[in-house]
Amino acid sequence: MPLRMSSLFVRTLKEDPVDAEVKSHRLLHRAGYIRRSAPGIYTWLPLGLAVLRRIEAIVREEIEAAGSQEVHFPALLPADPYEESGRWEAFGEGLFRLRDRKEADYLLAPTHEEVFTLLVKDMYSSYKDLPLSLFQIQTKYRDEARPRAGLLRGREFIMKDAYSFDIDDAGLDASYETMREAYVRVFTRLGLPYVMVEATPGAMGGSGTHEFLYPSEVGEDTYVRTAGGYAANVEAVTTVVPEAVDASAVPAAHVEDTPETPTIATLVDAANAQQPRSDRPWTAADTLKNVVCAVIHPDGTREVVVIGLPGDREVDLGRAAGTGMLGDGEVDLEPATEADLAAHPGLVRGYIGPGLSLEAPVLGADSATGLRYLLDPRVVDGTRWITGANEQGRHVFDLVAGRDFAGDGFIEAAQVRPGDPAPDGSGELELARGVEIGQIFKLGRRYAQKLGLSVLDENGKSQVVTMGSYGIGVTRAMACVAEEYADDKGLLWPINLAPAEVHIVATGKHQDVFDAAEALAAELEAAGHTVLLDDRPKTSPGVKFGDAELLGVPNIVVVGRGLADGLIELRDRRAGTAEELPVGEAAAAASARVREQYAALAAPQG
Repeated sequence: MPLRMSSLFVRTLKEDPVDAEVKSHRLLHRAGYIRRSAPGIYTWLPLGLAVLRRIEAIVREEIEAAGSQEVHFPALLPADPYEESGRWEAFGEGLFRLRDRKEADYLLAPTHEEVFTLLVKDMYSSYKDLPLSLFQIQTKYRDEARPRAGLLRGREFIMKDAYSFDIDDAGLDASYETMREAYVRVFTRLGLPYVMVEATPGAMGGSGTHEFLYPSEVGEDTYVRTAGGYAANVEAVTTVVPEAVDASAVPAAHVEDTPETPTIATLVDAANAQQPRSDRPWTAADTLKNVVCAVIHPDGTREVVVIGLPGDREVDLGRAAGTGMLGDGEVDLEPATEADLAAHPGLVRGYIGPGLSLEAPVLGADSATGLRYLLDPRVVDGTRWITGANEQGRHVFDLVAGRDFAGDGFIEAAQVRPGDPAPDGSGELELARGVEIGQIFKLGRRYAQKLGLSVLDENGKSQVVTMGSYGIGVTRAMACVAEEYADDKGLLWPINLAPAEVHIVATGKHQDVFDAAEALAAELEAAGHTVLLDDRPKTSPGVKFGDAELLGVPNIVVVGRGLADGLIELRDRRAGTAEELPVGEAAAAASARVREQYAALAAPQG
């Protein structure tokens, strides 16, 4: 039976929802695919579920073809495994926590590494059982502080997560490559452009990891690329560290009066006027900016740190937080507040510096302030700086790294800029934005070790299993398809994802129009096609055509006033073309069009 607009649970809207920021959110809501239930939480309606199930089917087929077997875990899980792994705290405020009537702690799972590990531990004990790959397609929960953009950043979402289990690192490498190839097939079949970039593991841990990003200006991820083929999430970019500098000719550090210079620009002007260099003018890159930030650790504790970087750079809070240098787990980083600064009176706003000598540092874990001091990798030994003297209206000149000051470590905290050199030497970096639609991790032995997953090897010795983790955001992928395939009239689903293959629109008041539409629907269904039939008797043609364009079914058949002349119109929604056909040829033509569209998807790309 066709889907009938007269009885289908759908209500299209002319106006965008007030909170819709991106195209996919606007159109999926207006077309009656989803409805908002709460911030970041959506109800799925019949048309939305139809598309979602087709996406899930593609994901399932390709992951199973890669040798993975499907299981299904609860979303509600006990806290114990996550406490053992350390992620009960590491997830911080992003975790939905609750207690049952017996006061036992539970969570709504944001991801399932722990319970997959324990399941394999429960059932397998020999190297002969490996390699193994398991997956599920399941709802996940994360308490996003700022859910936005509809399905692109929600608090409840559907994800495919798979896990590989191998006896050694060579096995993990092979499993990782197998899943990488499966991801390429998935996103190709979904019709989604993607770029695979190097990434950072974050709270997941492990070593190698790559993200699959859908390139789009609505994305929250910034990534870099070069003409030479390098691609990485901006958080994973490493600075090309300059060579150490011979500073033997640099005079001793000296403090100078620099009144009214709280900014880098005013400081550079004053330096060139009062303390000019003999070789060239001072620039912002010669100043050492010291930025006070607050680290919010997973357990809620707040730590003030200072980050030193060249004055022509700005701190990228997200990049710095993802480096792992600021603490275990997922930390947040934000600018220091007035209260933070008041708690550390040794910090003079606008004139903060590391001190005049290694023997009496102002900043650093062993200093009088006790504040961790982390430096940009460009601050190498021998580099010469102007920086704050920790006195109002005064700066230090000729302060040399390694000779006069040092940090507690280095951190990739500076914003990456277009034109920066790529770490692999492949050229200058370009910046772009994208939406993360998948990520693959070499977890290694982190979870297996903490949760006791080991097997006996061929020599009877116990070996800790090594793992991989592989996620695809299924609902997010659907939103990206909606972003990619839409125009100013509505959605434009690819044929393999559309809620129906043919949308028949019966227009007019005469019964023969509706009878012909019914007969055409029956003929198409008999040929194996899915049909959406607009059989609403008292709805105007204009509304029906508007709905057909909004809903995005790729093939529209119009049965209307042309029927009196024995003609039916076949429209290609995505190509924007239309042709009139004799009634007796319409079903065959529509069927042939559908087959052509599937054949085009199956054809080799590029």
